[in-house]
Amino acid sequence: MSSLTGNFPHSSFLANLPEASRTGLLELGVPREYSPGKVLLREGESTSHVLVIVTGFVKVTASTPEGTVALLAIRAAGELIGELASMDGQPRVATVTCAGQVRARLVTQPEFRHFLGGHPEVALAVGSSVGGKLRWATRRRVDFGSREVRIRLARVLLELATAYGTAEQAGVEIGVDLTQPELAGLVGAAEPTVHRALAGFRHAGLVGTGYRRIVVVDRARLETVADG
Repeated sequence: MSSLTGNFPHSSFLANLPEASRTGLLELGVPREYSPGKVLLREGESTSHVLVIVTGFVKVTASTPEGTVALLAIRAAGELIGELASMDGQPRVATVTCAGQVRARLVTQPEFRHFLGGHPEVALAVGSSVGGKLRWATRRRVDFGSREVRIRLARVLLELATAYGTAEQAGVEIGVDLTQPELAGLVGAAEPTVHRALAGFRHAGLVGTGYRRIVVVDRARLETVADG
């Protein structure tokens, strides 16, 4: 994949930009390569740069009032990370860690803001992207308080399959390396409860599972569960 015009996931930020805008954004900053487990941004720090993910996945986590670490989201190639702090100048609200090898462009706050000032279509897209992330977080909070775990799990699996899935003979494999605790964090439930719900989906033929591997086998029936 070219570092400037690669085939990013269809739902990603970069994939939905006009080609000239996408190319211009990917020419900003400096290229960086990060190893698995590398912390790119840390919750509470006062940095203001932006990272444009070119290849790979990152995990977004935050500390809970109980002192645990919750997985909030997955971000993949074609996404911006760190744009909120770059726009409002406030400390980072989450920690971002590489989930495998990651290539990215590191863009300073002045360069990022200057680019947005000259490219209103990208500035609008950044605002829409931030809004989409806030909407996703709001849906998660509503689900956590009002939906049973199996419904929340179905919705998370469908969202991951849509954003990061790869079609294969058995179904759609979710192309993110997730541990059971991390999946429980995304669903917002205790790990044993999520494990039982996932086992139920597997026995019903909705999903297939392996070591850090989940395949959505019957999307239509999983959507029925997600609809409650």
